[in-house]
Amino acid sequence: MLPVMMILSFDDYEKQSRRLAQALAVPCIIIKRHRFPDGENRLTLPTPLSGHVLICRSLDLPNEKLLELLLAAKTARELGAKTLTLVAPYLCYMRQDKAFNPGEAVSQPIVGNFLAGLFENIITVDPHLHRIQRLEQAVPAKNAVSLSATSLMAEFLRQRFKDPVLLAPDSEAEQWVSAVASPNAWTYGVCKKVRKGDRQVEISLPEIDLDGRSVIIVDDIASSGHTLVVATKKCLFKKAKHVDVLVTHALFDKDAKQRLKEAGVRNIWSTDSVSHESNIIPLCGLLKDAVLHLM
Repeated sequence: MLPVMMILSFDDYEKQSRRLAQALAVPCIIIKRHRFPDGENRLTLPTPLSGHVLICRSLDLPNEKLLELLLAAKTARELGAKTLTLVAPYLCYMRQDKAFNPGEAVSQPIVGNFLAGLFENIITVDPHLHRIQRLEQAVPAKNAVSLSATSLMAEFLRQRFKDPVLLAPDSEAEQWVSAVASPNAWTYGVCKKVRKGDRQVEISLPEIDLDGRSVIIVDDIASSGHTLVVATKKCLFKKAKHVDVLVTHALFDKDAKQRLKEAGVRNIWSTDSVSHESNIIPLCGLLKDAVLHLM
């Protein structure tokens, strides 16, 4: 007899998917991929499928993954899946929520509607929403579930620090740094950032005495790391004892770690939403509870 629910995943997200499957006590099967010489991919799903299929994959490096989601979801329907749930701890294309210049594609609603057309349920963690308040405004699925890793991050830090200073590198990160600081009543502040380009920023620190203090820079997403580098150098100039970085989604490019270490960052920590060597906070418990709530 088939289980009521099963997880399908891809080899690039196998570790996290199997961890979630174990927590839910359901099977996890990896979708087979074959790349042809011309660059096209062939996917092979298992048969038969359960009535409720969870496709688990974070959507970093999203362009090829979005196409593979389309192929996988449509095929799962043909193979008998009645309900499809996407578990994507990192949800791509959420930051472009308006056209800043004439002719720009506003990717957030375009990608959101694309995903909502494939899945009844979408579960994600700390989506980068700036000008809207609720995930369903961007992703109009039957159930669009936005979780937050901030409680896990707060507990992780509580076990390691007594009285640190938490900093948001810009105003967009204030919602995350305040949520991480609040349970422990820690001091936090928000830096002012002026972006001069993709890899050039200016940072002004808040008026907090950092002399001899442990500083943790908290953000939802880190990619190039340039903002974190500038903020770290400013903190150390203000005589911070040391600087650590904690992010939900570690989208770091290949040189980011070296740049951060050279700037003086002591530790780089992240959740396992995106596979990276800095992963230290698993999300499986948070995701399991969300899946069970949907059921």
